[in-house]
Amino acid sequence: MDVRGTVTPGYEPVADAFVRNFEQRGERGAAVAVYRHGRKVVDLWAGTRDVDGTEPWAVDTVQIVRSAGKGIAAAVPLLLHQRGQVDLDAPVSTYWPEFKANGKERVLVRDLLAHRAGVPALDRALTPAEAADGVSGPAAVAAQRPQWEPGTDHGYHAQTYSWLIGELVRRATGRTIGRWIAEEIARPLGLDFWFGLPADEAHRIGRIGPVEPPAAAAASGALRVRPKRSVVEAYRDPESLTRRAFGAIDPFPDENNPAYRAAELPASGGIATARGLARCYAAMIGPVDGHRRLFAPATLTLARTEESAGPDRVLVVNTRFGLGYMLHGPAAPLLGPGSFGHPGRGGSLGFADPESGIALGYVTNGLQKGVTADPRAQALVRAVRSAL
Repeated sequence: MDVRGTVTPGYEPVADAFVRNFEQRGERGAAVAVYRHGRKVVDLWAGTRDVDGTEPWAVDTVQIVRSAGKGIAAAVPLLLHQRGQVDLDAPVSTYWPEFKANGKERVLVRDLLAHRAGVPALDRALTPAEAADGVSGPAAVAAQRPQWEPGTDHGYHAQTYSWLIGELVRRATGRTIGRWIAEEIARPLGLDFWFGLPADEAHRIGRIGPVEPPAAAAASGALRVRPKRSVVEAYRDPESLTRRAFGAIDPFPDENNPAYRAAELPASGGIATARGLARCYAAMIGPVDGHRRLFAPATLTLARTEESAGPDRVLVVNTRFGLGYMLHGPAAPLLGPGSFGHPGRGGSLGFADPESGIALGYVTNGLQKGVTADPRAQALVRAVRSAL
């Protein structure tokens, strides 16, 4: 395996785990980056830029990271709160009056971030074109009757998170969330991260696609957990809240379509390098290369203080969320108890651990089954832990 990039002495276990992902865990093309205390200590890439191709992954290759982008999207309302522009304890309708329809008048901004708004699914799924048009999605979630009394329980808003967070930001700032991140986060920090891939960057993106993990993965040390029957049944039942939440866009969009890549979909359409993910999380917890940290201490506390915990009405397992971030636990193992971040369905991962100063980004084009604990990402996390 021709692995490119750099590894700071002491972090060789991460490089070893990265290689083993290709040799034993079915990796096709991927990159991993790690920062510690604002300094890059791992920056590696290997394989092919397209899951079904032969062209090598390059230093600047980007990929769709699916829900790993949710953690970057969540930073926007938190930063707006930090600046005094958004009140997390205000009703969403303070900024978006139409949202209070059908029993949602008491949904708070913090409920959107903690997956407690009660609208993970739509009565009528949107087409891919509607999902991307910037109008149909916000209108649909504003009109939707909640599945439970908002604020009393939680369930992963797999797709509707796009329109909930995106429209809140647009109403509060007058800018789309993609533009806000580009102007306020990505450009100042030099990040390769977008919601809505610009046309002049389209040549850098690789093709993603599903891959099956090798049968020998269990013997190689990969994390293999047999899903509970209730989880399997929830994903099989077309009427379950699980299926309806993940199927809020129907038919499932072609994620390699340029039109989809250009859409601003914070729930599932983030596009990044591993370096971009890691650097953004590093900036959340401390200064990076002379840039001031993004999150003030109080904001960092909000991000990683538990808001939702226990049985998740959509994922059908116990999950833990802070304000916009998954927290360390059995469903989403991160580095330690204080870690916060977000995985992407199929593999990608971004997170930070303030106690150790670690920030990690992992990006892959080979999407394996699973939502929150991909064995390749987990192998890299374990390797980082062993290097500390």
